[in-house]
Amino acid sequence: MSDTPYYKHHVFFCMNQRDEGRPCCHDRGAKEAQEHAKKRIKDLKLSGQGKVRINKSGCLDRCEEGPVVVIYPEGTWYTYVDKHDIDDIIDQHLVGGQVVERLKI
Repeated sequence: MSDTPYYKHHVFFCMNQRDEGRPCCHDRGAKEAQEHAKKRIKDLKLSGQGKVRINKSGCLDRCEEGPVVVIYPEGTWYTYVDKHDIDDIIDQHLVGGQVVERLKI
């Protein structure tokens, strides 16, 4: 068994959909953001073992601050508004190794 993580970065997009009218990531564009991130990571040839994995997640219990995405192993939480924010997270955090302070929650 290896001590090396399978992925350098594991990115989870909350996709939770609530029925009772409370804020949820699903209603704030999470599906489109996750699909954009997954495509962009593949286009940059950053996907796969030892690289980046973009995943969907159930409720991460921070929907009121959302939409939310969390990146491991760092445990950095972000919110976002649009694809430009997702690109900033990819370019600055996943590629450049720097936290995007303006999106951090």
